[in-house]
Amino acid sequence: MTIRTLNPMLRVSPQIDPADVAGLAASGVRSIVCNRPDGEEAGQPVAADIAAAAEAHGLRFSHIPVVPGRMGETDAAAMARALAELPGPVLAYCRSGARSEQLADMAAARGADGQVARYDVVVIGGGSAGLATAASILRRRPGVSLAIVEPSEEHFYQPGFTMVGGGIFAAEATRRGEAGLIPKGAEWIRDEATAFDPVLDRVTLAGGRVIGYRALVVCPGLKLDWEAIPGLAQALGADGVTSNYRYDLAPYTDRLVRRFRGGRALFTQPPMPIKCAGAPQKAMYLSCHRWERAGLLGQADVQFHTATPSLFGVAAYVPALKGYIARYGIDLQLESRLVAIDGAAKVALFEQRRGDAVRRVEERFDMIHVVPPQVAPEFIASSPLAGPSGFVAVDEATLRHPVFANVFALGDVAATTNAKTAAAARKQAPVAALNVLASLDGAGPVAAYDGYGSCPLTVEAGRIVLAEFGYGGKLLPTFPKWLIEGTRPSRLSWLLKAKILPPVYWHGMLRGREWLAAPRPIGSGG
Repeated sequence: MTIRTLNPMLRVSPQIDPADVAGLAASGVRSIVCNRPDGEEAGQPVAADIAAAAEAHGLRFSHIPVVPGRMGETDAAAMARALAELPGPVLAYCRSGARSEQLADMAAARGADGQVARYDVVVIGGGSAGLATAASILRRRPGVSLAIVEPSEEHFYQPGFTMVGGGIFAAEATRRGEAGLIPKGAEWIRDEATAFDPVLDRVTLAGGRVIGYRALVVCPGLKLDWEAIPGLAQALGADGVTSNYRYDLAPYTDRLVRRFRGGRALFTQPPMPIKCAGAPQKAMYLSCHRWERAGLLGQADVQFHTATPSLFGVAAYVPALKGYIARYGIDLQLESRLVAIDGAAKVALFEQRRGDAVRRVEERFDMIHVVPPQVAPEFIASSPLAGPSGFVAVDEATLRHPVFANVFALGDVAATTNAKTAAAARKQAPVAALNVLASLDGAGPVAAYDGYGSCPLTVEAGRIVLAEFGYGGKLLPTFPKWLIEGTRPSRLSWLLKAKILPPVYWHGMLRGREWLAAPRPIGSGG
């Protein structure tokens, strides 16, 4: 007997015998559903005998017989109710298992009442942008029916990964359970979206379920495309190849830097867009500062290979950063893109643009910190919501889709030109929340986002260049210059990054508290 697991709570199989029930119970099955009419073929065990065996072993049983080729809405509704009421895991069976699987798919597209589940608001993604937006909506209007679609049971404070790699934070401080962060009043659907039908206002989930919405908020983040660089995925976590862009690898960065006694250290940055454009440099500066304090910087050959034509996208912050490039003796290689890596041989291949010429250069390394190319998730890029870049098309100010007026996107997945940072999501969330509620009321957008993003550039342990800017590179400092001059290294900015921002994230942003993030009404100016 071959059993197929459709999801953690549902399995399907061919016809079972009463003698099979003991083994099923031992494997963890708690309920059995028979989708086969009695007497379908000679020698077929009747449902009553299976039910008796199930009862003897403490299992629940339900008989929902369906005829091949004749399954209808009534059958799907009955299956949906059974799966909602029976304790799982459930084993459903028929002659071959195919009928049960098809019926399960039909049931998954409906709620327990046999209808497509419909919410006022569906939020795709339970990361920083999704939770903050959901919390902001529910704080303003607690009666809204809102579902958050998020498959992961863990939530990560990604801005802290750099500090983990720098030996400042413990990795565990950046991770919490998703369940404890879901806003009060929201329903958490532990699944992932696979397709959108914005004409019918529906989302299809990986488990086969279809849910409806009045307003849709799309914020599943972006995809770290490790496979885009040949050899990288296989090399990570060994032979000196690391990246702070993964929770499990940031501690490896810390170990490599602590154990470094000299040699060549490479740091890379791919083409834009990426999460936090300053993060590749942060890893480098913190590493160099540790080697400087340990008296090892003179033995380090440090190179920074960035695919971008400048050190940082906003010119006002470049002089301070170049000062640290000089201080640490870093060999800055602009328009130099990592295209392949051989971890075992400790060789990285770069494609470099020099004027009109393009060349390929191999560099040996003792350690290398790699930032992967970053793209829209495939289910986004292939959807009707995607713009030419593959990210969700939106108006940069209102965050509303240009075609589907009840669809909004924010965070890393939105096709906006701001820096993709948690600080940007913190500012976007109240804007999206207000505009979603206006949409529910049949009105147009009422709030605008100015492109604000923040990148605390950790140039050394204890000092940060606090880059804050909006669309077009316009400087948007939060604090007066006499308190924090963002274009220069600041100890107060370090205190902000190390001590203040983490609790603001966990207890403020994710709870819908909009400290220093009040949304700007449309037409109010900058």
